Amino acid sequence: MSCFTKELVSELASKLLIGLSEEENKMVLDEFEEIERNMDKINAIADIASVEAMTHPFPLEDIILRNDDDVEELAQEDVLKNASHKNLTTIIVPKVVKE
Repeated sequence: MSCFTKELVSELASKLLIGLSEEENKMVLDEFEEIERNMDKINAIADIASVEAMTHPFPLEDIILRNDDDVEELAQEDVLKNASHKNLTTIIVPKVVKE
């Protein structure tokens, strides 16, 4: 039995200042029902309360990280030589975000 209803989804959307159409309301309701079905499957697993919570899918001792390599850095002057538009210490690029 679902605890989420069309009215509850509409009320929650209203509190969040989100206007939902009938189609969007149904989509959200369908998603909640899918989540509930998956939670029911998880809760049906026998003795799940005794399983220790995991933060990683494998033991942290098994993680092998690569060593950091020293890399040659470019001098600021060399980088600025190739820039068509520049300030004293920065490259000026066109704005790509609209207001």
